[in-house]
Amino acid sequence: MNRRAPEFARKDLAGKSVDLKNFRGKVVLLNFWATWCAPCQLEMPAFAAWQRQYGPDGLQVIGISMDDDATPVVGLVAKLKLNYPVLMGDANLGRQYGGVLGLPLTYLIDRDGVVRARFQGETDLKTIERRLQTILAQP
Repeated sequence: MNRRAPEFARKDLAGKSVDLKNFRGKVVLLNFWATWCAPCQLEMPAFAAWQRQYGPDGLQVIGISMDDDATPVVGLVAKLKLNYPVLMGDANLGRQYGGVLGLPLTYLIDRDGVVRARFQGETDLKTIERRLQTILAQP
């Protein structure tokens, strides 16, 4: 915690480039997930709702699928109507973030690009939201 978030730049599922450093000044909720992860699928609709609710306050949700193949990811993203960029992750990106050993794995990154919170495994959404609200309230 309290270390600079590792930088990355990747294409989202639509082929658009997403570079973490372009979100400086925003609070980033970075969520590692997979299509086979049931708790992940429960969180993502809440993250989409938060993107709508807190986006005007400076939130940017970014999803990173740890699936090996993009095909089921595209289907699930469409089914859940996600309103935030979803990128394909890999072992290298996972290692940059300390190893993705269990999913879901969510990081909250402050406006200066510093990791302020990490939630691994099934986490009560109210706990994540309270921490998110605290970080959003900081200048």
